[in-house]
Amino acid sequence: MTLSQGNVGQFYIVKNLKLEKATKQRLEALGLINGTKVELLNQNHNGAIVFKVRGTRLAIGKKIADAIFIEEAIA
Repeated sequence: MTLSQGNVGQFYIVKNLKLEKATKQRLEALGLINGTKVELLNQNHNGAIVFKVRGTRLAIGKKIADAIFIEEAIA
């Protein structure tokens, strides 16, 4: 599933980033790499996604969230 399909308040593990090179490198520099645990904080009606990664809140658009593949984190 993708980050945009996740449920608010749930934790997920990043499995793959299928993004343009520059965007992928920027997100990786912010700590969003394969195996990273993220918490989905908010999904706005306009498509924006807010999530927490390594203690930092990030907001991205739906297009980018659709290219971040995740799986549910096991508690």
